[in-house]
Amino acid sequence: MCATLMWIALRNQNRAYALYYVTLCVKTHIMPKLSLSIQYAATQADLPTRSQFRKWAQASVRVDTEATIRIVDEAEGRALNKAYRAKDYATNVLTFPLTEEPHLMGDIIICAPVVAAEAIAQNKPLLAHYAHLTVHGMLHLHGYDHEIEAQAELMESLETAIVCKLGYADPYLIT
Repeated sequence: MCATLMWIALRNQNRAYALYYVTLCVKTHIMPKLSLSIQYAATQADLPTRSQFRKWAQASVRVDTEATIRIVDEAEGRALNKAYRAKDYATNVLTFPLTEEPHLMGDIIICAPVVAAEAIAQNKPLLAHYAHLTVHGMLHLHGYDHEIEAQAELMESLETAIVCKLGYADPYLIT
């Protein structure tokens, strides 16, 4: 219930109440269950750990969720983006929701070389960028999108609140 109230407050763009509910949830340990599988198909040496992905994903869920996060190389990222979005390039994150609330299931694909290149280009710490994209993918599983400006503003607001709660800088600040 606590997590649901938090998300309602965030949807209504009431950050003060949302932060209150986040604090209440943490204090009372009322958080949705997360079943998370991490698959490493990329071989970079600087990939986040399973526990880091779990922490970031858990911070994003508001209902019980089963998800797989697959870290891929550029070839697999490009093939998936081409097959499912008809775009012939690797993108940073793809989300494939399989079910909707009350119990979410889905897959999140994160392309390691794209994330690394973006972090350098945007002058962001690599782990902060992975945290942001994990949160971004989890929000897509919850049905949030950024194709329409009003939806994008809401999604970015949620991402910022969650990423900052995790101890990272606002991912949308330009430095």
